[in-house]
Amino acid sequence: MQPLQVFVVDLGGTKFSAATVDRAGRILRCRTLPVDLTSTSGPIRQVLQLAVEFAGGKKPTRAFAAAAISVPGLVRKNGTVWAPNLPGWNRIPLASRLKRSLGLPIAVESDRNAAILGESWLGAARGKSDAILLMIGTGIGAGILSGGRVIRGAHELSGCAGWMTITREDVLEARRLGELESLIAGPAIARIARQRLQRGEKSSLSGLDPAQITARDVAAAARQHDRLALDVFNRFGQLLGFAVANLVSLFDPQIVVLGGGIAAAADLYLRPLRRAMLERAQPLAGRQVRIVVSKLGAKANLLGCAGLAWKAVY
Repeated sequence: MQPLQVFVVDLGGTKFSAATVDRAGRILRCRTLPVDLTSTSGPIRQVLQLAVEFAGGKKPTRAFAAAAISVPGLVRKNGTVWAPNLPGWNRIPLASRLKRSLGLPIAVESDRNAAILGESWLGAARGKSDAILLMIGTGIGAGILSGGRVIRGAHELSGCAGWMTITREDVLEARRLGELESLIAGPAIARIARQRLQRGEKSSLSGLDPAQITARDVAAAARQHDRLALDVFNRFGQLLGFAVANLVSLFDPQIVVLGGGIAAAADLYLRPLRRAMLERAQPLAGRQVRIVVSKLGAKANLLGCAGLAWKAVY
């Protein structure tokens, strides 16, 4: 009898989550741990250890129908993985190593592609053939579904949304991080607030250690009607709206889903985002696209992996 669950992993740069998921997309068990960054093989050992633990004394081939993993980088057509935040992960043959150890059908996918697959299966983009998931956190990436298929690009680099150019300004970190990421990712929100405080602007954030201010602190201040914090998020929404306008004009999606850590503050920037998008997007596409916040949150990657794992079975 075929096992009734798959084993899936969402591997990040600092933490990873593992879960078992049934055919209906129900997460049966889940665990999150810090990533072992002490060696190149550390994360792989962790994945294998959790697979054995979740198998509950059975062989993985008897416990799971298949397995899938999302990675914070790109998966080449030859199956090797590049993940710049993991030490030594330049050309890791991840799928073959996991398949050899677990004996299961294995799917390996980039985190942004796994996330849009999760949203299209059970999330805000369910039933949509043309959708974009924009992940905004420490970095920025996009999973793009067009005509029901994931857009990958010639070098598996489609979706590097943090590198979009949205302003004529000379942005200091653009060459290193990408312009959009250097202007609106989580660290940028905190940095801009600190810079304004250093210029002597008044804010409730003044009582905090400037070096310790985070995007979460700025969001909390904005919800208390702090003018500086509200201005930061208003500008954030405008710049993000310009970026979304580019995506809408290029891909004509039915829906754009906002995910990642900064999606939790969407109430602070969704209005200026939509206004800026309508100002700059192709008019017909701009008026018809929906912009919503992810329903799945951190589960999107795991469920996207589960969908890939069940597909590998069949």
